[in-house]
Amino acid sequence: MVLTLTSPVFADNGEIPILYTCEGEDIPPPLRWTGVPPEAKSLVLIVDDPDAPDPAHPKMTWLHWVLYNLPAELTGLAEGISRLPGTSVTGVNSWNRHNYGGPCPPIGRHRYFFKLYALDRLLDRLVPGSGEQVEAAMRGHVLSSTQIMGTYQKTRK
Repeated sequence: MVLTLTSPVFADNGEIPILYTCEGEDIPPPLRWTGVPPEAKSLVLIVDDPDAPDPAHPKMTWLHWVLYNLPAELTGLAEGISRLPGTSVTGVNSWNRHNYGGPCPPIGRHRYFFKLYALDRLLDRLVPGSGEQVEAAMRGHVLSSTQIMGTYQKTRK
């Protein structure tokens, strides 16, 4: 079985609707997945934007959402989810917040990668739970991974 990730509101390589961006309600889009390996103990979801360079850190990827220790039996996340199930933990994003921050590119069209990982363990609680910390803790424990990518360009300046 192959791990797959989809959203009913945007296709892979398609445009993310304005509702899920800083110009809309800035809520997480609904996500669905299948094919979680039976031996998985937890899931990790990371949403990032590699097209948002910071002049001080040109190779930095902007983190929009970091979730870890999602229950392995979970099959998706509802639109606008604010209460996460069970053992789930929200890490810190690039705004230094523990929540979803939707697409809000300062200029041009950016790509937003929704990455899902199935792990063979729960991760220890990380403080503050940055993307780098989560990715380091995941090393050697990823059973399967998948991603979808959506794009967005602001409609207003």
